[in-house]
Parts: sequence; C-alpha cells; structure tokens
Amino acid sequence: MHVIPIWSRTWQTRFPKPVHFGRIKPALTVTSPRRIHGPSQDEKNAIEKTRNIGIIAHIDAGKTTTTERMLYYSGYTRRIGNVDEGSTITDFLPAERARGVTIQSAAISFHWPPLSNQSQPGSSNPPPIGPLTSHNINLIDTPGHADFTFEVVRSLRILDGAICILDGVAGVEAQTEKVWNQAAKYHIPKIIFVNKLDRDGASFERTVKEIAMRLHTWPALCQIPWWEDGKGRFMGLGDAIRLQAYRWPQDGDGRSFEVFQINDLTWDSAFGEEIKEARMALVELLGEHDESMVDKYLKYQEDHLAIPAEDILASLRSCVIRNSTKIVPVFAGASLRNIGVQPLLDAVVELLPSPNEVPNPEVSLSNTSGTLRDLLDGKLISTHLELRSKSKRGRELSKNPTKDMAQNLEAKLEACALAFKVVHDPRRGALVYVRVYSGQINRNVLLFNTNLQVCEKAQHLLKMYASDSVDVSNISMGQIGVMTGLKYTRTGDTLISYTGLGSQIKLPPAPLDSLQLRPIEVPPAVFFSSIEPNSLGDQKSVENALALMIREDPSLQVSVDEESGQTLLSGMGEFHLEIAGDRLVKDLKAKASMGNIEVAYREGILKPSLPLSYKFDRDIAGKRSTAGCVVSVNPLSDISTSAIDEDLEEYDFSTAQDGNHIKISIRTSDPSSSNPDSLTDNPSINENRIRDLPSHLQLPSIHTALVNGAIAALSRGIAHNFPLHDTYVSITFDLTTHLFPNSTIGAITSAARLATKEALQATAQQAGSALLELVMNVAISVDDASLGAVSSDISAVRGGHIISIDDDQSARGVDAARIDISKVYAPPDPFGNPHAPSSNPFDAETHGGAPLAGNRTINARVPLKAMVSYFKYLRSMTGGRGTFTMSPDQYRRVVGQREKVLLKELRGY
Repeated sequence: MHVIPIWSRTWQTRFPKPVHFGRIKPALTVTSPRRIHGPSQDEKNAIEKTRNIGIIAHIDAGKTTTTERMLYYSGYTRRIGNVDEGSTITDFLPAERARGVTIQSAAISFHWPPLSNQSQPGSSNPPPIGPLTSHNINLIDTPGHADFTFEVVRSLRILDGAICILDGVAGVEAQTEKVWNQAAKYHIPKIIFVNKLDRDGASFERTVKEIAMRLHTWPALCQIPWWEDGKGRFMGLGDAIRLQAYRWPQDGDGRSFEVFQINDLTWDSAFGEEIKEARMALVELLGEHDESMVDKYLKYQEDHLAIPAEDILASLRSCVIRNSTKIVPVFAGASLRNIGVQPLLDAVVELLPSPNEVPNPEVSLSNTSGTLRDLLDGKLISTHLELRSKSKRGRELSKNPTKDMAQNLEAKLEACALAFKVVHDPRRGALVYVRVYSGQINRNVLLFNTNLQVCEKAQHLLKMYASDSVDVSNISMGQIGVMTGLKYTRTGDTLISYTGLGSQIKLPPAPLDSLQLRPIEVPPAVFFSSIEPNSLGDQKSVENALALMIREDPSLQVSVDEESGQTLLSGMGEFHLEIAGDRLVKDLKAKASMGNIEVAYREGILKPSLPLSYKFDRDIAGKRSTAGCVVSVNPLSDISTSAIDEDLEEYDFSTAQDGNHIKISIRTSDPSSSNPDSLTDNPSINENRIRDLPSHLQLPSIHTALVNGAIAALSRGIAHNFPLHDTYVSITFDLTTHLFPNSTIGAITSAARLATKEALQATAQQAGSALLELVMNVAISVDDASLGAVSSDISAVRGGHIISIDDDQSARGVDAARIDISKVYAPPDPFGNPHAPSSNPFDAETHGGAPLAGNRTINARVPLKAMVSYFKYLRSMTGGRGTFTMSPDQYRRVVGQREKVLLKELRGY
C-alpha cells in the first residue's frame, strides 16, 4: 500500500498560501510554457491530445457537482464550488445560482493530468495512476431539466464523447433515457458514472442492471464500490482494469487517496476477490465484442488476471469508439464526498476519442450529401459537379468537370466551422460558440455564412472558461472556441473561410457557397405566454430584448396575434418560459409583464383542394412587381412518405417545416404549343431557361421565396387562427408564364403566400377544418403507495391513456434488442434493503423530489393542456417524491364535447 497525494506537493509549490480562495486566472493555463497545443507543438499531436466531452444526465444527478471537482483537481480552481451556496463556476447566471439548477450549457477548458504534473528529472512526485501525458479537455456542462432539451441537443451536436451521470439512488431515470438516445443519434461514445453511492438507499447492483434494461447497452464494469467493513460507509473503489483498490479519507477534499494492490487487501480479502470477479467479467464481455481480446486471453493461457491493464484499456477503448451503443464502461463514485472523480478523468483521456477518431461529420453541397473527408479529398465536389452537368434523364448537357476543378476549389477552402450557440454579453456583444471541423480560423478573418449568404469578420477569438474568457490568435481543427463581431450568425449556421474572400471575390464560388454541416434541429414550442410592455414607449426596448433572447435560444419563438395585437412568447415548457420571463425583466431590463402560460394548438385541413392559379400584380416599395404560381394543398396524412419525393425533377425542391411538407416544382411551358399550360419535356429548353435567369432571381432564391410564402400562409389558420399542421403544399412555378421582367423576390413570396391562403380557404369552405391539440408522452415516477392515486388522476381527471406501468419499453417505441439481465455482472449490494428511502429526497439541482429506488414508472399519453401546472399536483399526491418528464408525441384532432369546451375557452364565450 502507498499513499498518492494527487499532485499535492506541486499544488503547494504553485500556491504556497492557500488562504487566497477564488479562481485561478485562466491566463496561467493559456500561457503556460508546457501547454499541450500551440505554435511549438505539432498540430496532429495537439488534436490527438484533445477531448471534446459533455456531461449529460437527469436533473439532480450531480453534473455540476462533478464538474466542480474536475476543475479543482485539474488545478483550475483553488476551492470546490457548491451548488447550494451558488458558488459554482459553470452555473454563473444569477437565475442558476438562485435556483440551484443548470439552465444553459457552459463551456470550460482544462488539462488532465495538470500541466504542473509533467514528469521532470529529479521530481519526487509519485507517478499518477492514469495517463502520464497531459491532455486538453474541452468540457460542456449541460442542463438536466426536460424543458432545456434543446440546450443539450445543440451541445451534443459538436461533442466527441460524453459522460452520462446516474444517481445511485434513483437509477436510470426518464430524462436519462432521453439524453442517452439523443447522444446515440449522433453516435457519441459514452462512459457512465454512477454517482451518489454515499447516500442511503443507493444500489449499485440495481443501477447496473437498469443500464442494461433501459439503455439497452452492455455495462462494462471498470470499477466497483468499496464499503467499510463490507456494509459500512462508502469509502472507495475497486479497479477491475488495474486490479487495485482506492480508499479516500473521510471528510477530506479528495486530492489524496490510498492505493492498494489486491494482494495487499488481507484485512478485506472478500473485496479483493470481488475485484478479481469484476476483472473476469470485464474480460469475458470484451471478448464477445473484440476479437483482439480473445487473442490476448489465449496468449496469457486463459488467465483473466494476467492480461496487462494496457491491453484491457486498448480493447475497451476500441469497443467504445466502434460500438458506441453496444457497450459502455461504468465507473462509480460520490462527487459530493470527493470520491472517484480523478479515476473518472483518467477514463476520459484513456477511453473517449480525440477529434481525429470520431466519424466524419455529414455535409451537403446543395442536394449532394457526403462526409467532410469526402469534401476535403475533392470527391464530394466532383460528384456534385458531375450531377450538375447532366440532366436527370441521363442526357449530357455539358462536358464533365475535370478533377482539377474540384481540387482547385478544395485547396482554397481554408476552414469550416459550425456555430452551435450564441450568447449575448452586455460588454462584448454577441458571443458565437463554434466547433472547427477543418483548417484553422485566425483572428480578423472574413467568414462566409453559407446559410445566410453573408460575410462577417471574426474580430476577436476567445477561449471560454465558463463566464471568463482569454483572447487567442486562432482556433484550430478539433477545438471549441468563441468569436465576437458576428452580427448575423445563428445557431446551426455553417461558417467557411476561403482564399481571397473579401479582397478578390465577394462570395465563394459554387458549390462551396452552399456547403452546410449537418444542422441543429430546433424542436417546436408547445407553451406560450403573452408579453405586454408597461407603456408604448417601452415597446421598442422589449422587442429588442426578445430578439436577443431568440438569437440566444432558438427554441423560444415570438409571434404577434393579428386580432389582439399581443406579443406571444413560446417555449418548451412552463419552467422554460418562467426562466425566459425572469431573464427578460431582470437581466435584459425590459419593462414588461408576462401573462399566464397557455397551450399552443394547431389546425388541420380535412380534404384536398383543387390546383389554384394566382397572379400577384401590385406595387412593392413604389415599384410594380408581378409574379404567379399554381398551388394545391392536401392533408399530409393522406400522402405516403415515399410518394412525396419520388417524382422530384432536377430543379425541384422539397422541405419539411413544422409538421408540414412543401414541394416546389420548377417547370417551363412548351414554346411550340398554343396551350400555355403545356409543359416541355425538352431538357435543353429547361437548362437554357435556368441559365438565362436574372442575377437577382437565381434558382435557390426562387426556391426560398416560394417556401417562405407558403410558410407565411401556413402560420395562420382559416377557422381558429392557429398555425396549420399536417398539411402538404404543392407549388408549381412556371418560368415562362409565372416569371415576368418586373418580377422580384418579394413578388414571388407574396404570390406563393396568397395562393396558398386561397387554397386553404377553398378547402375549409368545402369540408371545414380540424382543431388539433398536442398529446404528450409522459413518464411519471412514483412510489407504490401513490401509484393508484396518480394513475386514477391521469386517466379519469386529465383524459390521458395509460400505456404501461414500470419498464414496458416497447410501449415507448424502443426497438433496441433486449439484453439478458442474468448475464450482466454486478457486485451484490451489501445492504439488506436496497429500497430504503433517501435521507435527502431534495437536492440542489431539482425543484422536486428525486424518485426513490424501486419506484414505479407510469407511461401514458396525455393532452398537453391537462399537464399545465401538473408538477405541484404530483408533489401533493406523492408527498414531494414524484417526478415526471414529458416529450411531444403528435398532434391529434379534438372531437365531440371536448372540442366544444376548448373552443368556448379560446373564444371566451
């Protein structure tokens, strides 16, 4: 046995007077002569020593608490922040500190092991148990509340790995499943940290089995908990990889702990045997997913314990990166008691991938899709140019582009980045968070926004440390940074740097001007509330404040009721809107009041309309503008998914928007026919007509104008003024009869809007319309004593339909293969009653009780209207111990007496 004071001597050398509490200046880290990446280091090595990770979990699992320990042990802070005291680094917003809940994701960078721990000649420091080479970790702490799911999604979009934290008392909770599936959507490798094992009622065995049952992945136990005298307090961990045991002193800061080899555990031989059992189970599991482990097993004469730890780590890392949804390493600890965080950081470096090891991000050039590697190799550009040179009917219209053309375009692409978040800073303006996927972005470089088709200059580049920042000269490939000076960039926009942009050319040449990384999907808002300025003079300031909020958080939406003139703010949930209202008034100093929270409804059409031709001929800005189009509308549910896009021609366009689908058909009338409605099949005529379009009316601009017109018409229904849903709009635009010499983008948009509106009116007059309400998938966690009351309330009072109780995953649409729980290894829990109630049912990161071990989960579908203010009723029925999460299922038609009641409420009479 020996004691490892985790870099404590170096700590005292750097900070001999630890009485000066607070935060270490980030500049100390950035300007360190031993920094991992920088001008003096090879760029490839810097990328390999970078980890872009996020922390995801259900609310109250301990994400922020774990993050604070990571910052402390890495040397970024001098003291450990506390959520209850409001002294954490990543929860820096006033609302976060007041409520003790993470509201927005926070990015922070640190090194692990700390740079001061680099091995030096003559050093007396004992070696660390984990990696010897320091790595740069870009960490994002995400919210756990279901109302802030979009904040999690846009962070996951740019991460290379994730730590999923589970509450050892509550196990796998509903929101855990949700964020787990979101991470799986982006194929993000994950490791699991089972937290809060120091609390009464914690059950490591049950939690491990729930990982297999509810997350549908094989748990690879890398650590097991160590209890004092087998049944006492949680004091340490057993390492199945290195065959060691770690014991932390009670009530310490966790910086130093004892390390034992399993042969030295003479006073607790049972725990030593359990570590061996965990090693054998780990080797067996790896052997089923990695052939190289089978070879190692045979090489060492089928001795599980003889396989070196380095081989175990290599095999486990390979499984995590290649099969991110099939196997997950599991670690244990108690962050609040400072147990297990350092080994977790070791696992981040040793098991999660660098930016070079993750799958290439998806990109698109107009209608040509591929990977970023295909683009950089020139293959994607060649494919796009070849498709453009031929008609859809296979007839060649021009010579095939040469390989040199593609290579020339690719060589001038200097950098490509994705903006995943925008934050307004009162002093520095808009801070745009970006992830650089190729090349390097330098300070004052001119960037082209391919989504908005505008150029903007990145005046300053920053490295963020939660609310603090440090100026840097560049952001290189694989790194996460912040830009200032971008006035228009939004969440999900693609930014590229191109040689000669600004000085020699105004825009990058096609097709690079249409290059887009996979966008970030914004979920539709489901709650809304009115915003009223205190006076007419405050109207402008309120509008500006709302515009800032929407740019920061695209899941917030602002609309104006045409009848009442009220400004409506829509969001993802009650808590989301409550936070938005507080921020509007307290942070942005807007003089306004917020009305009651209401539910957003939709309208739907019941019958298709006949094709309706419309010609717009009016003055726009004092100039006559003319344009036309032909529009028809259909219920989207009447059209099969395959039929929507199967008849698209070369210049057609199709898009899905807010539950509706819009198809744009570009046609050319046959000039040899006397019938103006006769469309030509001659590809040469179509090609020539497209080529002769004026510069201000290119095909992408026409597509956008027509789509915007249809969206504007769909935003307001005919009968009840709610937005349309489940509607298919088909727009035909004839370049011969619908395009005029005085046509403008505004005229085309207006023609599409008015034509769509008339088509909707025609079908509503003929067959009427439907009122649609949003039905939610609800998962409610309650104890056995409250199960009957809650079930009755859902089905009898709130009009919901109970699908299942407990773990019927098929009812929630989970198609993943089930895992045989009997084959999952988990060490037995030492306590006789694993379902004992928690000693602290309320914790800092929740506004309700954490569900207890052994709770029942009610899965139901309930109208959203019935879930307004449901949380306080659930707390009343369950004594404060019940929690719930909900996600949108679909909009369904309201019929019968319920429709009459809702319409009476909406009309007020």
